[in-house]
Amino acid sequence: MNHAHHVYRERRAALLQSMRQHANGGLALVPTAPEVARNRDSTYPYRFDSYFYYLTGFPEPEAVVALVAGSDGPASDRHVLFCREKNEEREIWDGFRYGPDAAREIFGFDEAHPIGELDRVLADLASDRPALYTPLGMSDQWDRKVAQTLNDVRNRVRTGVTAPETVVDVRGALDSMRLVKDAHEIALMKKACAISSEAHVQAMRNTRPGQFEYQAEAELAYVFLREGAQAVAYPSIVASGPNACVLHYRDNNRRMMDGDLLLIDAGCEYQGYASDITRTFPVNGKFTGPQRDVYELVLQSQLACLDAIKPGIDFHEYHGVAERVLAQGYIDLGLCSGTLDGVLESGAYKQFYMHRAGHWLGMDVHDAGQYRVNGASVKLAPGMVLTVEPGTYIRPADNVPEAFWNIGIRIEDDVLVTAAGHENLTAACPKTVAAIEALR
Repeated sequence: MNHAHHVYRERRAALLQSMRQHANGGLALVPTAPEVARNRDSTYPYRFDSYFYYLTGFPEPEAVVALVAGSDGPASDRHVLFCREKNEEREIWDGFRYGPDAAREIFGFDEAHPIGELDRVLADLASDRPALYTPLGMSDQWDRKVAQTLNDVRNRVRTGVTAPETVVDVRGALDSMRLVKDAHEIALMKKACAISSEAHVQAMRNTRPGQFEYQAEAELAYVFLREGAQAVAYPSIVASGPNACVLHYRDNNRRMMDGDLLLIDAGCEYQGYASDITRTFPVNGKFTGPQRDVYELVLQSQLACLDAIKPGIDFHEYHGVAERVLAQGYIDLGLCSGTLDGVLESGAYKQFYMHRAGHWLGMDVHDAGQYRVNGASVKLAPGMVLTVEPGTYIRPADNVPEAFWNIGIRIEDDVLVTAAGHENLTAACPKTVAAIEALR
């Protein structure tokens, strides 16, 4: 078992420990994601389930992890993997498989079995366990398997075994674990952020009026693949002119005109971890007066949000910072009228800024973890990673001066909360007016 796989065993041990504390032990069952057919004889590029991979580091489909929390403490725990068997013919066609023996050794399991044996042994694994921890509602197929297992154990009651009395969604415990990143995760996220920063610079350098949005997207994709990222973390948003006012624009097929701004919201996934960067820049390399005014306002709000991020503050605090800076800016630009408190209270600013200033980031681009617990905002702690992404989107309207029509701007960085405050993982990606214009 190499060093990286020790990390996964430690995570499994932490989950087993929390199962002992909450239900005096039990069985955890977590399946990976299925392969999905794209069309005849072809599947979508495979992506493992994040929860399963977080516990195993095992990349293949058709796998389930079973964790038995023994009643005598960690020494009596069992870490069990079910996975595909070695199969010479299938490996010729589809590529390498670990098989149970190698998987047990390499990924640090006590036991590994062929996936075909899962149904036969599930009832044995679940017998006499006080609780069953599993992702409920993940898929109808998995829920049926869980229900069948529970019924199989209940049918053995006359032989003296008991069935789990409680069924717990294991994602609750895993979400709080995933919210705070360990050193292994932070290293992978830094790499993802470095690749995506370079990709955005490539797109800024090579975008010209007259090109199509997808040509800018191709610059991103080139760097992602060249630097070893396996996939995009989400479909890239490459939105020029009026499209930048569509928050999740996905068509990426408009011709970019001289005088347009281009908003690119794109990030790669590196070894299972997402990055998420947004930059906005003029297609011709030079901001117009109104574009610059709005851009400087969004940047000012983004820098103010970054300043606010440190351990102990409420997650929602920096969102409030963004709203205050932007609302005051809209008053100064003549987009809103009245006092700052009045504009905030009426929500008039939401015509131009209608989303939250960020979200958790990790294996999923909108990562696992609560934002509020019992109504109270979650407090930031070292090891949490979040995005900081205020924006402004000015659609044509009767109450908006025409010079501002169709200006859409978002600036987004990925930020690690540290003991001392925070570290901007995407600081290498230029975002001042001077730095953006100098690239061209």
